[in-house]
Amino acid sequence: MQIRGARAMTGMSIDELAAASGLTPEAVEALEDGDGMGEPGAFLAAKHALEAAGVIFIASGNQDEGGPGVRLRARTSNDDGIRPENLNAANDD
Repeated sequence: MQIRGARAMTGMSIDELAAASGLTPEAVEALEDGDGMGEPGAFLAAKHALEAAGVIFIASGNQDEGGPGVRLRARTSNDDGIRPENLNAANDD
């Protein structure tokens, strides 16, 4: 699922996404593991919180963009977020 990738792009921890979306950390983990597919309300809550943090979800039907995925909106501040070479298990919580 795209939730884990989107969360990593924003630099949010599981607890931060849980607080922003009104979900429990366990619900966020279930979404990331694909176990939360039966709870559309949980997915939408996480999606809206991530969109508010600057994530754009790309639908699978968008041929111009190469299929489904996530990306960040263009930043207007000096905050560069987490650079791809700095993404690791230590900041994936």
